[in-house]
Amino acid sequence: MKTIRAMSVLLFVAAVCSGQTAATARKKLLVIGEEKGYRHESVSHAMATIERLGRETGLWDTWIRTDTEALTRQKLEYNAKNLSDFDAVLFYTGGTLEMTDQKKADFLSFIHDDGKGFIGIHSATITFTDWPEYGEMIGGYFDQHPWGTFDAPVIVEDTKFPGMQQFPPSFVIRDEIYQMKSYSRDKLRVLMRLDAGKLDLANKNVHRTDRDFAVTWAKMYGKGRVYYTTLGHPEETWDRPDMRKMITEGIKWALKIVDADVTPRPLQ
Repeated sequence: MKTIRAMSVLLFVAAVCSGQTAATARKKLLVIGEEKGYRHESVSHAMATIERLGRETGLWDTWIRTDTEALTRQKLEYNAKNLSDFDAVLFYTGGTLEMTDQKKADFLSFIHDDGKGFIGIHSATITFTDWPEYGEMIGGYFDQHPWGTFDAPVIVEDTKFPGMQQFPPSFVIRDEIYQMKSYSRDKLRVLMRLDAGKLDLANKNVHRTDRDFAVTWAKMYGKGRVYYTTLGHPEETWDRPDMRKMITEGIKWALKIVDADVTPRPLQ
């Protein structure tokens, strides 16, 4: 009986310790929704959805901000958090945000040197358009959305990347897809693209001649992981189960919870 009781105690202690380990293993995600320019009405719903996904999966805790105060290594007053407190940063942002040169350097170093994650949503590629290093980090910049919000014909290029499996090889989603500039497949792994064969390429705002309209991609930036999707303009997109699954898995990859091959590949 003593042996059985001792084993029971050990099992109980092990279970408690395991629970504590699981609790401390939760990642910390900083979500910033600030726009200096066009205001996307879906930002609030998007940030709330991301926070809920973290709670539902039990994988990350979310800090939501509408300013860039935390994007620094400098110690802040009281209990304010800085970059040292986070495992990844997510931008649903737009325009030129208020950041000093030192904060910009801290932010890029957080990803490039510390190996932390970055997730960019939709208008993150209309953010800091006069900061080339940011464009290099995220993988490209907005260059019009020639078709506005439309029934976008999407091709899934990488069916093995986390969060792509729930989609059929090709599907239609009503959203606003950006055309990109300062973008090259040599530097990133395209996960989704538009089906150029189903687009109006005579549209006056179509600038790309290579028929390469990336929708979602993943890339390395130094030691860090960068994930971007142009999806997410309408609020309705955030209510789609397949979209929520895609975002969840993209965040997990950026947080280094799951792995994937992001070797650049040419247009298929």
